[in-house]
Parts: sequence; structure tokens; C-alpha cells
Amino acid sequence: MQLEPEEIKAIITRLKRANGHLASVIRMLEEGADCEAALLQLAAVNKAISRGGYALVSTGLQKCLAEGGPDSVDAKKMEKVFLALA
Repeated sequence: MQLEPEEIKAIITRLKRANGHLASVIRMLEEGADCEAALLQLAAVNKAISRGGYALVSTGLQKCLAEGGPDSVDAKKMEKVFLALA
């Protein structure tokens, strides 16, 4: 399914922010930051990326339901997408 740019603008913003945060974690490690601090920040990046993925699935599912109704959703495909994020 193709989503329109306005439908995923917030998701793109979230992922760009996570990308910047990841760059900060890499910089921390390169500068010899404390391992525990870097891991905590990396966990935050991981959570942000996961939330972006779930938001993307949610947006796609909402569009499927709005355009084609419940019968338009391929349950096996949705399960596969959700498990890919797990």
C-alpha cells in the first residue's frame, strides 16, 4: 500500500529525530562516553524507531479499513508486518 506524504509526515519526523539521536549516541561512543549512558540512549533510539514502525503499520491499517472495509485487510500479511517489528 502506498501512503500519502501527509499521512506519514509525523512518522517521518519521528524517525528523523531518532536518526539524529542515534548520531548523538555514536558520537558519545567515539568520544569515550560511559557505556551505561550510551546504552540508555541507544535504548531510547530503539524505542523511537519501534514506535515509528508501529505508527506506520497503524496508519496503513487505518487506510485499508477506510478504503476497503474489514475484508480488505490481509490478516496474515498484517501478522507478518507486526512480527517483523517485534
